[in-house]
This record gives sequence, C-alpha cells and structure tokens, in this order.
Amino acid sequence: MTPEIIDIHPHIISTDTDRYPIAPQHGHRSKWSTKRPATFEQLVSEMDEAGVAKAAIVHSSTTYGHNNAYVADCVARQPNRFAGVYSFDLLAPDALETMEYWRARGMGGIRLFTGGATHQTDGSWLVNPATFPVWERCAELGMTMVIQTTPAGLDMVAELAERFPKVRIALDHCGRPVLEDGPPYTACQKLFELARFDNVYLKITPKTFDLAQAAPGGAEAFFPHLVSVFGADHLAFGSNYPASEGNLKNLIDQGHACFTSLSEDERVWIWGRTAKTLYPMLAD
Repeated sequence: MTPEIIDIHPHIISTDTDRYPIAPQHGHRSKWSTKRPATFEQLVSEMDEAGVAKAAIVHSSTTYGHNNAYVADCVARQPNRFAGVYSFDLLAPDALETMEYWRARGMGGIRLFTGGATHQTDGSWLVNPATFPVWERCAELGMTMVIQTTPAGLDMVAELAERFPKVRIALDHCGRPVLEDGPPYTACQKLFELARFDNVYLKITPKTFDLAQAAPGGAEAFFPHLVSVFGADHLAFGSNYPASEGNLKNLIDQGHACFTSLSEDERVWIWGRTAKTLYPMLAD
C-alpha cells in the first residue's frame, strides 16, 4: 500500500522582490533561500513528481520576516491542496487583529520562530503572558502552533503544553534530538518526556533523517524507538524543501529508507494521517 503523503514543512520563495520584498527577521537572510530558492510553481511541480498530495507551506521568516503575503497568495490559488503556516509578532499589541487578518488569508497554523541558522535567541518570549491571548484564540479555533526551538527550549514547550492542553503543538525538526549516544538515547530525555502531553507532536524532517542515519544503530533503531515513545499518530513528515538539499522526491526517498523498520500503519500515520490532525483543512 502506498501511503498518502502530506508535506507539512516545505518553503517557497518568490522571484518577484518588488511584490514580495526581502526583509528577513533580525536582518539575516538564510543561505538556502539565496542558493536554493523554490517558487510555488516549482514546489507544485516537485510535489506532482514525488507523489505528494497536499502541503502545509511554512512561511520563511528568514526571508520575509512577518510578511506572509507570498504564501498567502499561493495558498489562495489552490486552497483545497494547500494550507499556510504563518509567522507574526505575538508580543505586538494588535497580535489578535493580525492573527485574524492572516487567518482570513489561508492561515492554518502559526509558527513561533525562536531562531535557526541565521539567528538564535533564548526563546524566553515564548512563555511571556503577553502572547497568551493568541494561544487562547488558537484553543478556540483548534489551530496548531508550530515551534522551532533547540533542546534548551523544551522546558518552555512543556510549560505551554500544560497551560494550553487544547492547542496542538508541533515541534520543528523533531525538537532537534541529540542522538550521538545511540539507543536508548539518554540525551533525549527531555524531548521524550514531552510525550506525556497528548497535544505535543513532532515533525520528522530530513534533518531528523540525517541525525538518525548517522547515530549508532541508525534509522532502523531510532524511528521505532520514537514511535514507541510518542506513537505514530503524533509524528508527521515535513520535507524542509528546499532548505534541505536535494529535490523533493529524493528527500521522500530518504524517508522511505529511514522508515523501513516501521509497520505499514505507522508509516501511514507519519506520511499523511497525522498531518490531517494538525491541519484539518487538509483532510477534506
């Protein structure tokens, strides 16, 4: 059985810098967005070639800051196939109004970006009470929050998961696990402890594939262990295309190779079924 594939972590970059000006968060543009940019049209072509049914496109904060217009305009072109995961300033006085503006323009999830390749903060603003009204609105709407953070931020993720049990939280890049010690992955204790929260989900991306394949025991040891801790229904695939090198089909092929030790049902959840829980608009 070939599972339905839904990609919950591709990015797109426009070639039209007049309509969509480059204005990266913190002033540092990501290298991949200059070396390997992919337009919406390229993403659609790659998805068709790779057999990807639908996608939740993640806005690139390291290219456009809080201006989600390019993803929003593209989602509007094929709303039955795409949802958008947008970023905005949750600390701003008008955050709720901004949230409603982007929600009307195809926002299916919110991404909280504490840093990455271009800039890293301690992420302490994640638990600033000023952001809580947006979380409360997400609970009302059933909207997913996506958090990009390092292992240092996992305590804050736990705090948010406990405070807002009705909000689904998806961690980018599987929470960036430390796997060098191999099974039973003792360095991942804080990450694995998040499994006690039913509202915490993990995105498995090529960054996760690379870490697992390089670790003692390889992917055939790590992914069954991850499933045993979180359950396949709390794991979802995201390509990180084109930030991760290679075409979309090759990134998916890497995933197939990494998931060979999982059951068919577990693979079905990771490749697409969990995505429908995180983004119900992609379930229709």
